Amino acid sequence: MTVACLSRKPPPGKNRELVLERFAPYRIVALGHAISGRLARAYRDENITIPEWRVLAVVAQAKSLAARDVVKMTPMDKMTVSRAVASLEAKELVQRAVSAEDRRVAELSLSVDGRALFDRVAALALDFEDSLMAALEPDEAALFRSVLQKLEERALGMDDAAP
Repeated sequence: MTVACLSRKPPPGKNRELVLERFAPYRIVALGHAISGRLARAYRDENITIPEWRVLAVVAQAKSLAARDVVKMTPMDKMTVSRAVASLEAKELVQRAVSAEDRRVAELSLSVDGRALFDRVAALALDFEDSLMAALEPDEAALFRSVLQKLEERALGMDDAAP
């Protein structure tokens, strides 16, 4: 595979033109929406929304977790997480318990039904990922994951003044 090395900035005096089809932030968001929409079909039959799935997936990774930690670990705001948690509680998929360390904090954990639902949807999500990543050769998939990691670290590390 040959890779051309292109300068990141145009030569002095040259104006750059924003073309959405070549604008990486736009393409990443568009890909994310396409993937999220396709995945949503997998859990629509389970009667959960995208935010509910994200909360379930994060809570499933820990024995218990405070809602504020869910906010930190997902691309969702506090209100969206709060609504998703309330809905999951109403569906008896997530349960709250007062933290032993800090009585002001409620910790979330999956109920037995929540764990079963997570396991079913996770299997579908992993099958979807396999199908999606099958478009790439193994070395391309590894490079893709590495590039995603670098871009995420860079985006999170940029200060608000950076364009």
